[in-house]
Amino acid sequence: MKRYTGFKLLIVDDHEHNLLTLRSLLRKYMDVEIREALSGEQALEIVAAEPDIDLIVLDVQMPGMDGFQTAELLKLKKKTRDIPIIFLTAAFKSEEFQRKGYDVGAVDYLLKPIDDNQLINKISTYFRLIEKERNLNRELEAKVAERTAQLREAKQHLENIIQNMGEALLILDPEGHIVQVNPAACEMLAYEEQELLGLSIGDVFEEEGDEQAGAFFGTWLEALIRTGALKKIEARFIASDGRRVPILFSRTSISNPQGEITHIICIAKDMTGYVREADVPESEADKARRSTGV
Repeated sequence: MKRYTGFKLLIVDDHEHNLLTLRSLLRKYMDVEIREALSGEQALEIVAAEPDIDLIVLDVQMPGMDGFQTAELLKLKKKTRDIPIIFLTAAFKSEEFQRKGYDVGAVDYLLKPIDDNQLINKISTYFRLIEKERNLNRELEAKVAERTAQLREAKQHLENIIQNMGEALLILDPEGHIVQVNPAACEMLAYEEQELLGLSIGDVFEEEGDEQAGAFFGTWLEALIRTGALKKIEARFIASDGRRVPILFSRTSISNPQGEITHIICIAKDMTGYVREADVPESEADKARRSTGV
């Protein structure tokens, strides 16, 4: 049964009757597309015009540009350097010439007169290797495409969470500048996203007892390096109009493999409307009960 439909083979020989013999032999056993060249120069032209050549059967002894020179030029070009070449020769039979054939990039070196079975088996072997490689590449491409789709889906899912989360999210660089925010942060701070990007955390944040976050940002870094995260604290955002927005604030660091902090993730919950128990004024009834011990 014939095989290898879709493969393309170039045969090169300066004698037309040799090309006819090769062509007849190949068509007897294979369904490959066959291209023919009567010289090394013509072979180079065909390969340049048809970069999808899968295999070249190349005669060594040709006038002008011989097979060795043709192979050397093919191996110089990126688009053609990986095409397998099988040398055929009736004259260059010594080990020295065979070694030279392999040195210029041949995968096989066969002697004339051609053994039909040997040639067909050699060609079939390389087509099977090419077919196997292509199948592996297709499987790899499919896996990469599947993994890429999964990562894209996961990224989209994460972006949806970030965009719709009720807490404000600010991502800082190691110097404390804002590099990313979510809509909740923009709404809480009354800034447009582009207005926030590049600001220092000290421009929009103050902790109780501190006027500027920049005053203690170095302490943040030291603590984050030690622990990787800082627990929630009560603090305030400074809105664009100067309002102080009470927040519950936490910080987490992201480090590279060398242990260096690359980003700081800040999450803030708006505590407007929440009143601490210590801040609730005591009612007259409660005072009376406390004074009587009831």
